[in-house]
Amino acid sequence: MVRDITHPTLSQRCPVPLATQAPNQKAAMPNRRFPAPSTVSPAARAFLTDAQPLTMMDISPGPLAQRRREIYDVAAPGGKRLAATLGVQTEEAEVAGVPVQWITPANLRHNHTLLYFFGGGHITGSPDEDLSITARLAHQMGARVCAPHYRLAPEHPFPAARQDGVAVYTALAAKGRIALAGESAGANLVLALLSQTPTMPKAVALLSPWCDLTHQGDTITTLDGIDPSLDLTHQLQHMARGYAGGRALSDPEISPLFAPVDGFPPTIITTGTRDLLLSDAARLSTKLRAAGVTVDLRVFEGMWHVFEYYPDLPEADLSTQGIADFLTHHLT
Repeated sequence: MVRDITHPTLSQRCPVPLATQAPNQKAAMPNRRFPAPSTVSPAARAFLTDAQPLTMMDISPGPLAQRRREIYDVAAPGGKRLAATLGVQTEEAEVAGVPVQWITPANLRHNHTLLYFFGGGHITGSPDEDLSITARLAHQMGARVCAPHYRLAPEHPFPAARQDGVAVYTALAAKGRIALAGESAGANLVLALLSQTPTMPKAVALLSPWCDLTHQGDTITTLDGIDPSLDLTHQLQHMARGYAGGRALSDPEISPLFAPVDGFPPTIITTGTRDLLLSDAARLSTKLRAAGVTVDLRVFEGMWHVFEYYPDLPEADLSTQGIADFLTHHLT
């Protein structure tokens, strides 16, 4: 997921996706946006109406470092404000030598743990920037959330992030009941982790999973230029190559859609009808069901890639509440 650097609230920000912020770049694609549907919230209609065409994602060291700073400087304060509003506390710590952020709700009532992996195309992101999701999940579940600061590509290509995830999961799973969740690239890491551990979590939540880095799905074409937050040619392809570090994108370890899924735990998948990766979610759901896995696929009207990231969207709150209820059901 390529972040919108004007994140804090839909009412405060100009809804210009992150990739448009490079001032001297031409638009990556024609604007194929359709009018916002009347069937979504006013906040969602405003976002879709005002969204701008996306531009090139530059992952060379200088521009990428600047982009990461820009994202953090806007997204992190917004997430922290939401956490404060909900009475959620954060604490930096280490688990198995990996830095993590613990998110603890004021209404803590369960001793199980949600291990959550942030998104950002494997090249951007941090737990602070995802507090708009993790703080809400902690509050809605009444449980602690652990969000690892896993290593980012291209400085640390595959398998660095997965190694960090496996280390944290192994340590936490040894202590009690646990569920896994992640959005976009973070959902990719969840799936990659499941293929590496003999001990399954109680449940899994995948928000707009990016699980086919070869980008063969139908909506990669049909929704390119329609999703207001994500683009194939100038964003996903660059991020995929940076993460793979020279490995084939079809490798099941890079694209876990192609890996075995037998024995996976109950899984909830969320996406939207304008999510560029809707086909990833659909194909993954079909594969899991064929393997006998319990799957709840929820497709939200008019929503785009990881819409749960935007804290003022009623649809985001509805989705995270459904995720919280699903995970809690299987954890208790």
